Amino acid sequence: MQQEHIDKGKAIQKETGKTFYLATKFLPKRVRHATHVLYAFFRIADEVVDDAAGVPPAQQRAELEALRAQALGETDPDGPVLAAFNELRREYDISDAEIETFIDAMQSDIETDRYETYADLESYMRGSAAAVGVMMTAIMDPDDRETALPHAIKLGEAFQMTNFLRDVREDIVDRDRIYLPQKTLRTHDVSPEQIERLEYSESFGRAMAAELKRTEDLYREGVAGIRYLPEDCQLPVLLAAVLYAEHHTVIRAQNYDVLSQEPSLSTARKLWCLVKTRWHWHWNRDPEAVFQRVSAVPALETDRSEPGHGSRVPTR
Repeated sequence: MQQEHIDKGKAIQKETGKTFYLATKFLPKRVRHATHVLYAFFRIADEVVDDAAGVPPAQQRAELEALRAQALGETDPDGPVLAAFNELRREYDISDAEIETFIDAMQSDIETDRYETYADLESYMRGSAAAVGVMMTAIMDPDDRETALPHAIKLGEAFQMTNFLRDVREDIVDRDRIYLPQKTLRTHDVSPEQIERLEYSESFGRAMAAELKRTEDLYREGVAGIRYLPEDCQLPVLLAAVLYAEHHTVIRAQNYDVLSQEPSLSTARKLWCLVKTRWHWHWNRDPEAVFQRVSAVPALETDRSEPGHGSRVPTR
C-alpha cells in the first residue's frame, strides 16, 4: 500500500475513533497499517447514513451502491481509502460476501430506526459489527482462523453494543434511532417516547442494566478467543476490549442515565486502562485472566448489579 493511502486512513481513524485508535497503535506494523485502512473504509460508509441530515434516502442508497461497487473492485476507486481497501481485499482474500453484508447493514440504517428484538438487532450487527470482526481476523491471519472467527464475531458485537449503550442520547437526538431492543424496553415499562423525550427513570436504568449484562456476556465470549490470534496481536486486541468495556464503568457511575449525559472516557482513564493492562500482561499472558483482572466486566459470580440493588463497580 502507498504511504499516502495509509496516512489518509490513519487520519480518519485518529479523528473519529479515538478509543480504537489507541489500541491500534500497539498492533504490529503489518496489521496496524491495514487496520487504519479498514477503519477508514468502515467510517466512510457509516457516514453516508449517519451524517445524512437533509440527504434524500435515494441519494444515500446511490452513494452506498457506488461504495459497494468500488469496494468490490467493479469500478475504479474514488480516493486513497477505497484504493487501499481494494489492495487489502486482494492481499488478504477478504470475501465479497463480507463486503456485501457490511454495505447491506449500512443500507438498512436508511429505513430502520427501531429493532423489535435482540435477534433483530443481532441480524443488523452481522453486517455492522461481525463483518468487521471477520475482516480484522483476515488481516491478522491467525494459524487457526476457523477457531478464532466465532470469538472475533462476538467481540465485534460487544464493541458495537457498547457503542449503542453509550450513544443512546446521540442516536435519538441526531438520527431518531433507538438501538435498545423494543422488547427489552417493554419488559421494563419504558416507552420509545420516553427515550425521545430524554426522560430518565429507574425503569430505563433497569433496561440499560439488562442490555449491559448481555453485552458483557459477549465480551467474555470474545475475549476467550484472543488466545487464537498471533502473539503480537493479542495485547492490542485485549486492550481494545478493556477500553471499550471501560465505558460500562462510567455508565454504572451515572446510574445508567445515558439520556442526560453521554458517557465518555477521559484521557487519564484511557491511559490508566493501558498501564494496568500492560502491567498484568507482563506477568500473565492469559487474555481471559488479564481481562477479568482489569476490565469493567464483572466476574460471573458477582454480576448482579442493577439500579437500586447494590450497583457497584467491581474492584480488583
